[in-house]
Amino acid sequence: MRCPFCNIDKKKNRVLRIGRYVAVILSNPRLVDGHLLIIPIRHVEKISDLSTEEKSELWETVTEFQEKILNLFAKGCDIRQNYRPFQREDKVKINHLHVHLQPREFEDELYKKCQIFEKKIFRDLTEKEAKKFLKLFSD
Repeated sequence: MRCPFCNIDKKKNRVLRIGRYVAVILSNPRLVDGHLLIIPIRHVEKISDLSTEEKSELWETVTEFQEKILNLFAKGCDIRQNYRPFQREDKVKINHLHVHLQPREFEDELYKKCQIFEKKIFRDLTEKEAKKFLKLFSD
């Protein structure tokens, strides 16, 4: 599959901005109205693959557009980035790093359709688990 983020078509991708290191586009397909993607121009798959300059512009752009979302039309905003090399690439899953900004409201459509179920899968961290992961991430 040819990477759709490596050669961004300004009309097809509904580009909001192309900076030195990152682009901002409307997500298509989208989960909610105003769903944006912040995409490095250089093809990378993980945050750790970015240069210092790319990371800086990426997170500055994420911050700027989160504020735009909050000031223009939503009370909340989810910021999400996934790295799932075990999933096959398709229309929804692209092997090119991108950060999702999703405008959110109280009990919005996304919450009602899927996130309401998160309450059932969250569980308390046990002392044994805490020790295990503190040791693992500290080494």
